[in-house]
Amino acid sequence: MAHQKSSRRSRKARRKPATAPRAVPSPRREQRAERQVAEHRQTATASRTLGTVGERPPSPFGGLPISEVAIFAGLVGLIVGLIEGGPALIVGAVVLGLGVTEVTAREHFSGFRSHSTLLAAIPAVLAEVGVVLVFGTPANRGLLVLPVVVVFALCFWLLRRSFQSARHARVVRPPS
Repeated sequence: MAHQKSSRRSRKARRKPATAPRAVPSPRREQRAERQVAEHRQTATASRTLGTVGERPPSPFGGLPISEVAIFAGLVGLIVGLIEGGPALIVGAVVLGLGVTEVTAREHFSGFRSHSTLLAAIPAVLAEVGVVLVFGTPANRGLLVLPVVVVFALCFWLLRRSFQSARHARVVRPPS
């Protein structure tokens, strides 16, 4: 005689195999999940390099917009120098460059926004001008690119590291 199937099954067998055990809400488990999400968000924000974080750094001149006025005056001088010629072109370019350099350096070194490329180009251009003034223009103009590339690469690397450090300090600031 064949065995009849028993109507009694174990609890494990009665459960559907595709269902997971019932999750019991736990404040401890929820706190751990929230903490992990916050840590992940903080790490992602600290390693992010594009965009801005926080408020723009304050001007070293207090509430006076000295850099912005210098940029505007330099732009006006540059345009006047292009139209009429003369020393206004050079003065306008220098004043405009100083204003832009101040704003970009302030934002870069505070970790607000990266300006590594622009700030690295300034010493590279100055090195190029120095090479031309000291040695003159060489017959092979390709040699003029060599000091520019070396100075730019070194400055870019150093500026990038300083920005990442400043960004990390800005984002992962200890609670005050």
